[in-house]
Amino acid sequence: MGNKKNRSLQAKLKRNREIEQEIMDDEAEMDKEIKILVLGTGDSGKTTFLKQVQILFKDGFTENDQRVYRNVIRGNLISDIKTLIQACNDLQLEISSKNEEIADELLDLKDIKNGKIEPYIYDMITDIWKEQVLKTAFKRRSEFQIPDSSHFYFEKIDEIRKDDYVPNERDILNCRIPTSGVKVLSYEVNGYLWKIVDVGGQRSERRKWIHQFDDVSLIIYVTAISEYDQKLYEQDTVNRLHESLALFEKTVNNNYFKKKNCVLLFNKFDLFQKKIKKIDLKVCFRKYKGGCNEENALNFITKKFIRSAKKGKKRVYHHYTVGTKTKDIENVFGIVNKALKKEFSKL
Repeated sequence: MGNKKNRSLQAKLKRNREIEQEIMDDEAEMDKEIKILVLGTGDSGKTTFLKQVQILFKDGFTENDQRVYRNVIRGNLISDIKTLIQACNDLQLEISSKNEEIADELLDLKDIKNGKIEPYIYDMITDIWKEQVLKTAFKRRSEFQIPDSSHFYFEKIDEIRKDDYVPNERDILNCRIPTSGVKVLSYEVNGYLWKIVDVGGQRSERRKWIHQFDDVSLIIYVTAISEYDQKLYEQDTVNRLHESLALFEKTVNNNYFKKKNCVLLFNKFDLFQKKIKKIDLKVCFRKYKGGCNEENALNFITKKFIRSAKKGKKRVYHHYTVGTKTKDIENVFGIVNKALKKEFSKL
């Protein structure tokens, strides 16, 4: 009888040790998980950043991904040309009489989601894009809402219309799909599980952010530096860069992130470089007095953001990026590793 009790006790002790070991193993695995939260306002380039992560660490895009993006690109052709024609009307830019009928017909088209566009519609888009007033309207896009990459696809319409069209990496990187909900991209490097989490930046999506705040290793905050003269999609009286600055200040100083470093990406730097030559930063910040000078404007914006992060144990690293350039995002991860190295010794 005594031997049976001893064997039973030994079995229980063995099982307890196994459970303890499993718990220790689970905790060790948790210690090897790096969770990076990618935040920013809508259209800042967060989703493009996630696409670049997929190129750099996940072997790029699958055939299914390419089919999905092909349909989105074709759908965007319709919605964007309609937006541009309507902008011409609103801005009192007169479309030539020979294309008036085409403009009206395109405006009446329903948006598509399945990627099927009749050949004659491609012909109409090709013809009307040749109108100089549409290009003039696109240059004035800060006065209405249209993706910066729209012209990229108008110029590629002969390729996009082909039955066997397969979007390449550049096509996909320029394609804008607003993030809805939470997107997570996971991959392993040096024995660590990296989780890159992208949460929608539109105002209606931000209430979901707090559910992702636990166990965050680092924040990457993306702001579109070129948008200093543009208004929000959600509220056309609010400047985009003002909104981004206010959101950055609120986020980086949140109690969850008191001791967490942050990588601040000033994105769309190429567009900023072109714009600042003609449009003074004073349209956004009244106290700015540096004129249409790239260096002065960069210093002013950078200081605005960095100073908004209250002093503490965290550090804010910053970098100027063109989100569609893979090399730029590869360089960002050098900064990310630097920001994480105190917590994760193998990086």
